[in-house]
Amino acid sequence: MIVTDAAKITPIVQKVQAHWKSCPADGIDWLELLETVLVYKLPTFTREEIQKMFGLNDVDLKTTRFYQDVFGEGWVEGRVEGEAVMLLRLLDRKFHPLPESARQRIAAAETLLVWGERVLDASSLDEVWGH
Repeated sequence: MIVTDAAKITPIVQKVQAHWKSCPADGIDWLELLETVLVYKLPTFTREEIQKMFGLNDVDLKTTRFYQDVFGEGWVEGRVEGEAVMLLRLLDRKFHPLPESARQRIAAAETLLVWGERVLDASSLDEVWGH
């Protein structure tokens, strides 16, 4: 069932909440499951709208596992992107102009930190790559 209207989903949310409150020891975190479903099925809704559907205006969704997982993934992606930008700047400054092949290699790399450390001592791009 795919529901896209907040008015239609609110009764469903209330039923799940009622079940969750009556069976809290069944091993399923119903609130978190419902939140995850809502986030995926209603991607255009804001956090505030989803909280309102839950009737949980006093709950901080930032403390949920879903939010922390998504935030953690974004943090890692941002860190890797920052490492790539720094490496590109260092290489471009030392070996200007930097060939497009080097830029593409960095964009697809998983060894950015190693290459970044090699920049300091390298006299060529081949030395940075470890050749």
